[in-house]
Amino acid sequence: MTDLDQPLRVLITNNTLADRAGSELYVRDVALALVKRGHHPVAYSPVLGDVADELRQHTIPVIDDLKQLSVAPDLIHGHHHHETMTAALHFPDTPALLLVHGWAPWQEEPFPFPNIMKYAAVDDLCRERLLTTDGINPNDVKVILNFVDCERFKQVRSLPVRPKTALVFSNYADAVAMPIQSACASLGIETVDIYGHGSGKPCDRPEDILADYDIVFAKARSALEAMASGCAVIVTDFAGIAGMVTTDNLQSLRRLNFGARTLQTWALSEKRLRTEIEKYNAEEAGRVTQWVRKHAHIDNAVDQLLDSYRECLAAWQNNGAQISDRDRLFSAARYLRSIAPRVKLANQHASEKEIADAQLDAMLLHLTRVEDCLATTETELAVLKSKNSIEEGAAEEIELIRPEEPAPSKLVEESKRTSHWWKK
Repeated sequence: MTDLDQPLRVLITNNTLADRAGSELYVRDVALALVKRGHHPVAYSPVLGDVADELRQHTIPVIDDLKQLSVAPDLIHGHHHHETMTAALHFPDTPALLLVHGWAPWQEEPFPFPNIMKYAAVDDLCRERLLTTDGINPNDVKVILNFVDCERFKQVRSLPVRPKTALVFSNYADAVAMPIQSACASLGIETVDIYGHGSGKPCDRPEDILADYDIVFAKARSALEAMASGCAVIVTDFAGIAGMVTTDNLQSLRRLNFGARTLQTWALSEKRLRTEIEKYNAEEAGRVTQWVRKHAHIDNAVDQLLDSYRECLAAWQNNGAQISDRDRLFSAARYLRSIAPRVKLANQHASEKEIADAQLDAMLLHLTRVEDCLATTETELAVLKSKNSIEEGAAEEIELIRPEEPAPSKLVEESKRTSHWWKK
């Protein structure tokens, strides 16, 4: 039985710990915060990379195989159904919390499992996804809004009266940069920089650059981080525009994580972007920054996470013994059935790709052989041309050195003269 007041060993799962993206950075920030509070987080993902390296640098263990964890964790903090289910089956006597980050991604699809005591969502839209999943008790669902680490993003910009610089801060920046650049240029904002994986300019430390810009175009946690840095923020991405963040719409936008549902407000267009840019107000942006730094700080979110951990552990102490292996196996079978169509489709696509790749390889081999034949033919032609050239040259030389033959008329005259001399 776990003492709820003692440091916890928390296993945090994620589909990858490679690129610096949304849930990966969430894992990093939460793990670091838990360490500061005396807990022992361990990160698990089958795909490791830059974020895993960063966690290790901060003395946080990272594993890609659950066999590496010789002691069962006190709690599983799960992100993404495949990795969470893997951990829950590997540690059948450990309670779990499943946290949903997105409305659309397949990896974020929630599922019921006896070991999952509580469910959490980063915004109200993800909460709707949980509430519309069969088998999840609404009483076990709560919202823990996304956050910003204000100690990490401690540089705060003092904005000018008129904006002079802008930043497109998105992993999909290549899809939105052109209309943003045009809108900014039409309003006299000449400096428009772009950062994000899609543009080929990933930013490992946004806390070092955000405070250099007056206006930032971003969504989700990137938007929140820009607000905390003192920037005026226009929530936008390839899906659409939610608009300039003000004290009037800040809380409603945050309840939706400045994300998918908010981006349905306006379609992405240069005209709409100009309208939102013209709402720029340095004092209003400053008030937004103050609110975000006070109410959206990571400490508030970690407090709620720890409360949820304790609720999971308390529920497990009350109900965990009642969960049978049959219940777990039945739920695991149901889970496998739910993912089977996608796995089979992925396998079909992989098979079709293998066939297409094999056909392409055969075509390339055929083309290579044709090219070799052409090269051989060209070589033979060159040899023939060379031989012909040599023969023609030799013939010309023979003509030059051959003695001139007398004309036929001269030969006849010479023959008559010689015959006449002989008769005498």
